[in-house]
Amino acid sequence: MGITAKVLTESLRSMEQDGVVERTEFAENPPRVEYALTPLGRTLLGPMDALCDWSRANLAELLAAREAFGQVER
Repeated sequence: MGITAKVLTESLRSMEQDGVVERTEFAENPPRVEYALTPLGRTLLGPMDALCDWSRANLAELLAAREAFGQVER
């Protein structure tokens, strides 16, 4: 499963508008753009670490739930 360029661009623009990331354009050929977390964006690192820890601790149960969900007739 991936993400389309359109959805990625929309997501990055939204995060830029929220002040979570900053976009830097480079006048190169081919054109290049980089994104970086802002100070506000960096405040999300702690909560994201906690979510990753939770996911690792519950991985087996999460995978079992996905498997069970996939077996349900719809």
